[in-house]
Amino acid sequence: MPQVTRLRVVCAAVAAGALTLGTLASATAAQAANPRSAIADTHPSWAVAAHRVSSEATTGTVSAHVYLAPQDQAGLAAYATAVSTPGSALYRQYLTPAQVAARFAPAAAEVAAVQSWLTSAGLTVTTVNDKNPAGAFIGVSGSVAAASKAFGVTFGLYNGPGGQTDRAPAEAASAPAAIASSVLAISGLDTGKSMTKPADVLPPPGPNYWVAPPCSTYYGQKVATTEPTAYGTHQPWTNCGYTPSQIRGAYGVSASGATGKGQAVAIVDAYASPTMLSDANTYAKVTGDKSFTPGQYRQYLPATFTETAANLCDAPGWYGEETLDVESVHGQAPGANVRFVAAASCEDSDLLAADAQIVNQHLASIVSDSFGEPQQYSTLNSTWDQVFEIGAVEGIGFFFSSGDSGYEGTGEDPASSGDQVDYPTSSPWVTSVGGTSLAIGKTSNYQWETSWGTLLDPLSATGTSWQYPPPGQYPAYYDGSGGGGVSTQYPQPFYQRGVVPKSLSENPPTGPSTTKYRVIPDVSALADPSTGFLVGQTTLQPNGTTYAFSLSRIGGTSLASPTFAGIEADAQQAFDSAHHAAAVIGFANPLIYSLYGTRAYHDVTDHPAGQPFNLAEVRNNYTNPYTKTGPLVTWLRALGINGEGADALPATRGYDDSTGVGSPNQYIQSIAALR
Repeated sequence: MPQVTRLRVVCAAVAAGALTLGTLASATAAQAANPRSAIADTHPSWAVAAHRVSSEATTGTVSAHVYLAPQDQAGLAAYATAVSTPGSALYRQYLTPAQVAARFAPAAAEVAAVQSWLTSAGLTVTTVNDKNPAGAFIGVSGSVAAASKAFGVTFGLYNGPGGQTDRAPAEAASAPAAIASSVLAISGLDTGKSMTKPADVLPPPGPNYWVAPPCSTYYGQKVATTEPTAYGTHQPWTNCGYTPSQIRGAYGVSASGATGKGQAVAIVDAYASPTMLSDANTYAKVTGDKSFTPGQYRQYLPATFTETAANLCDAPGWYGEETLDVESVHGQAPGANVRFVAAASCEDSDLLAADAQIVNQHLASIVSDSFGEPQQYSTLNSTWDQVFEIGAVEGIGFFFSSGDSGYEGTGEDPASSGDQVDYPTSSPWVTSVGGTSLAIGKTSNYQWETSWGTLLDPLSATGTSWQYPPPGQYPAYYDGSGGGGVSTQYPQPFYQRGVVPKSLSENPPTGPSTTKYRVIPDVSALADPSTGFLVGQTTLQPNGTTYAFSLSRIGGTSLASPTFAGIEADAQQAFDSAHHAAAVIGFANPLIYSLYGTRAYHDVTDHPAGQPFNLAEVRNNYTNPYTKTGPLVTWLRALGINGEGADALPATRGYDDSTGVGSPNQYIQSIAALR
């Protein structure tokens, strides 16, 4: 039991005059006979004294998932490494889900021991999900008193991350030392968000974000000659949103001839837009591509959805995200099968369950995930890492957005506790996809690319100059950037050796270190909303009463991840054809880094044309972009500024922690040429 809990018990008893020396000796002996071990990441970072509302919370119920460790964790990691590494004797010798279950599922004796521990404390077992090692857990419920006894914690009330009063353990949960190695993680000990009733019917979509004129169909088509100059010249208007065919041209997909045929890409998001398939088909027709054929797109939905309200997970807010994901993957790999797997809510445990379902049922060999959170908030890392490792063993590669707030420093995210990377993108078992600003020419040709990082500079009151000398002021006018940086949680993975410079891997946010750490991102792709993607979705119209298919422009690394996942499907098709067999790539990072410095990638830098100043664009916004009303608001948008000072993630020649090894160039052809 953690010392803080024991001290509280002892102090209370002494104050009541009820504890004798003999009793204290007996308690100490009992603790020595029944030692406990802490479970990592079970004490929320926000549950601190400064946020405390009440030090005791003794009423209510707790519903928790106790995640189970697989058998032979070291063997699992070793096999995942070998099967993913070119040159290994086990390279691409993937196991089926049945073989994985037989080899790595939690041992029956360990499951029984964990259940006995939980029930002996007074908790009721509600679910036992232990047949597959990915995401295996025991669900329990019971009183706060029973949970306190089982997990060795006291519960308090705190100002939670959502601005509400939430219950949380005051210290890390623990388990009896004899069985602690069987427990990977625990979720549900804090309320985090208010409890809600299940929602069988999802709410309707929200309003569209309308793109204001003027805008270009390709980079530099229209120049803002009536607006002030910047860096000595008139800057171009932003584009209206690139189409999939333009991106295919810029990233070498069209030249490769690949379509992703025969491959399957899974997409994970919370909830499911009720018009996703029809929107994707309409969008394909509008942009000149082919719609999904029957059976090419499938959805996997939970029995019920929860936490749909705007003050919780805001289900309609996810519709645009998942529509973007589906249209991006289909746009880059129009011949691939798409499997959309919906999480019941935006909670980590539900998103984890969706990724685990893909692994346990082997729904696809490529997975795109466009979500994450600063490392300070992540609590299920060990369980998620196990899912990704098992995916690697089965030949499944996970791609994650690197984040939209740079190094997550206080300049980019005022709520941040300091520079840090996001998770799950920082797991060494996923491919982290960073963001770029991309210029595509009139013939869908690649012109230049820089790291995504934008500063806004408003038009002055007179309209004859920009309010500040370009590029503007940081952080007051910071407008998003690709995630990256150094993780203090993971040592450097084997595939980054010899590629990631020591100046990055040995310089985590905590200060210089002799230990090398995991650095993200691994690769990058288009993300900047100013050079963004044209997306189509059924939305609420400006009249506030009707719904219709509408076009908009969108960006973020939520665009970069599905874009690269679609290109990965193309590469896998080419890889299969070259080897005349179903030779899936699986966990892609070892191959990705083996191609470092080759024609496979564009080497993305902050000054791609060698100019000493920043690239920039001009953009108009409606005062109210959801109703297309109000005067137009004009901004200069300076590109390639991913943070400043300690938060800076500069894009340099070679590998950098803003764009990784680079963006796709002849990636598909290079993968096909491998042996």
